[in-house]
Amino acid sequence: MKRRQFLRCLGGGSVALLAMHRAARAATSALVPRMVTVIKFSDAGTPLGPVTLPLVQKDAEWRRVLSPLAYAVTRRQGTEPPFSIPGYDRHDAGLYRCVCCGNALFSSRTKYDSHTGWPSFWQPIASQNIATHSDVTLGMVRTEVRCTLCEAHLGHVFDDGPPPTGLRYCMNTVALRFVPQTKAS
Repeated sequence: MKRRQFLRCLGGGSVALLAMHRAARAATSALVPRMVTVIKFSDAGTPLGPVTLPLVQKDAEWRRVLSPLAYAVTRRQGTEPPFSIPGYDRHDAGLYRCVCCGNALFSSRTKYDSHTGWPSFWQPIASQNIATHSDVTLGMVRTEVRCTLCEAHLGHVFDDGPPPTGLRYCMNTVALRFVPQTKAS
């Protein structure tokens, strides 16, 4: 066997071995849940520290427990019509959690009236609890906001908010579950 033929055989075997390795790794990663780290909060808004948890994935259950609109918004990147859902203009003290998984997302202390018809905040309760992604739908570039723990679509963030951050986290009301602050909190 000539050297060139030997190297071709060796290369072909290496490619096959590499393909088998990648397939085995993909099969293993499908069995091992993706882990994410978020900051856990009490319902009173007290930080309880970081926790590492498996990414929450339960589409069949979300279809059963969420309203059709909440499912369309959170799981299919929809948007509710502005001014259409009670609670967009809530001013009570409390915590806003993800409607899908309960992850703490925003505090009423950072909520403000943006006059847009959606709940708006100038910062999340913890940067680790949300993730942002580029969204190029509707012929424009926006920054999508998702829940880190379950990847629910929450809304978008814009750079036209008030001080101190100058940001406007414009969230869908149906993507949030409000937990009122109790008198003891």
